[in-house]
Amino acid sequence: MNRLYRLARPALFRLDPERAHALSVAALKRGLMPRVNTPVDNRLRTEVAGIAFPNPLGLAAGYDKNAEVPDAALRLGFGFVEVGTVTPQPQEGNPKPRIFRLEKAHAIINRLGFNNDGHAEAFERLEARIRKAGIVGVNIGANKDSKDRVADYVEGVNRFEAVASYLTVNISSPNTPGLRAFQTGSDLDRLLKSVVAARDGYAALSGGGAKPLFLKLAPDLASEQIDEIVTAVRKRRIDGLIVSNTTLSRAGVAGQPHGLEAGGLSGRPLMDRSTYVLAQFRRALGPKFPLIGVGGVENARTALRKIEAGANLVQLYTGLVYEGPELPVRILKEMVRYLDRAGLDHIAQIRGSRTDEILAAPPPPN
Repeated sequence: MNRLYRLARPALFRLDPERAHALSVAALKRGLMPRVNTPVDNRLRTEVAGIAFPNPLGLAAGYDKNAEVPDAALRLGFGFVEVGTVTPQPQEGNPKPRIFRLEKAHAIINRLGFNNDGHAEAFERLEARIRKAGIVGVNIGANKDSKDRVADYVEGVNRFEAVASYLTVNISSPNTPGLRAFQTGSDLDRLLKSVVAARDGYAALSGGGAKPLFLKLAPDLASEQIDEIVTAVRKRRIDGLIVSNTTLSRAGVAGQPHGLEAGGLSGRPLMDRSTYVLAQFRRALGPKFPLIGVGGVENARTALRKIEAGANLVQLYTGLVYEGPELPVRILKEMVRYLDRAGLDHIAQIRGSRTDEILAAPPPPN
């Protein structure tokens, strides 16, 4: 499959990126992707926030914005899939063109702006699969023109609590003006207090257990902002952090076509920056707090590096664009081979093993 994708990629890359993405979702929806042989190895099983993940590799939010193909994506080998970002009301997002490939850097810049079909359609699709196996998280956001963005997040918790394996509060997109202000100060505390109360209130009314609540953050955080976030998530008992979303930095893409486009940068150039911030959170929060590492994962080496930095789980998205649908299985197979060579009993044995080393070599400034 990987060989076929490499042959097909030049033709796909001649298409507009959004058109190519829509075609890939349509292919999954129609079952056109060949079934893969996903490695099953107890050494990869990972429990986070009370959820037993079959392996630590997940599909990040952004690919399946409208919960159209979570089960098809799981069949690619992912241990979990995160759909969204979903906002209460449908919205078109920012004007096109708004996705740009930076091929030499294996990167993408996007300024989509939470384009999605809204809560109602995503909920209907997720409700229809509620009895199916597989871990599917829901990433929730706020509408651009909302008069009360905290209320939008509360609405997202209330809407998807019943159909999500976990919920992610996304306050880190650079493409919704003012959204990243929720990452610090009183705005952050007010938001976290509100979403936790909504989650716990729903659980009490339904008689079920409270779903894990994660917070997705940007990589463009100063040390004092990280300290504020750590204080807030401990105070409000958030279940985990996803580190990180796209970056506003253009380090590593200077002089490349589209390198100065506005928006968030993802892919290979994000790896060092996002991994450094991940390690900062691991050091600040200690060894037990759940962390999900995202940004620049394109092979087993980069996935393992996230775990060595302190991640319990790892997500990817841009890597699929450049490496194709075989990537998840290839990473998992290489992880198993790594465990065999190293004589390790479980992937968790390397978690945080290089946190200090990574922190000793910060990435270059923006």
